[in-house]
Amino acid sequence: MDIEFKTSKKPVNYKKALCFLRKRVEKVKKGGRELVWFLEHPTTYTAGIRYKEGEILDKSIKIIKTNRGGKITLHNPGQKIVYFVINLNKRKKDIRNLVRQIENIIINFLSIYKIKSYADEKNIGIWVKGKKIAAIGIKVTNWIAYHGCSINIKNNLKEYKKISPCGLNNINITSIKKERKNITDNVNKSLKNVFLKYLNRI
Repeated sequence: MDIEFKTSKKPVNYKKALCFLRKRVEKVKKGGRELVWFLEHPTTYTAGIRYKEGEILDKSIKIIKTNRGGKITLHNPGQKIVYFVINLNKRKKDIRNLVRQIENIIINFLSIYKIKSYADEKNIGIWVKGKKIAAIGIKVTNWIAYHGCSINIKNNLKEYKKISPCGLNNINITSIKKERKNITDNVNKSLKNVFLKYLNRI
């Protein structure tokens, strides 16, 4: 499996990260290495292709429009972002399976912290007791899948109050810290191990 795991220790500007992703997509189209990238963003509100203006509750915030699936969401410090560029031409050309395996990765990662979570067919993402803990947004071009997922680890959940995240009531959001509080510093290592377990199923 020719795949690069990349970890950024400092928060990465959202637009710069997307630029890097798009360039990597072009490289992968030409046979380059796939990518899984662990990082965080400074506080950033982004809108997917299905967002509605009414989901912006605080009109003073800046929204960055993207070509990913989904609606409006928040990225901020303490939330783990996992971007990937996966070549489905060399794997299963099955987008539903890709989403299912990303869901499995997040669910198994959360189980490390004794958090029982689940996927919802109607509302994409991962949930804990009716509250969303992880978002998934994927774009596919020429069977190259990219963007990824975000998992709330210990981020400030109050910043969700400025939007209707993913079209939801903004109180229905949670994090590992809110659910368990016992967060280790091995988040990236744990995520990588779970990704390695499930990547061969994509």
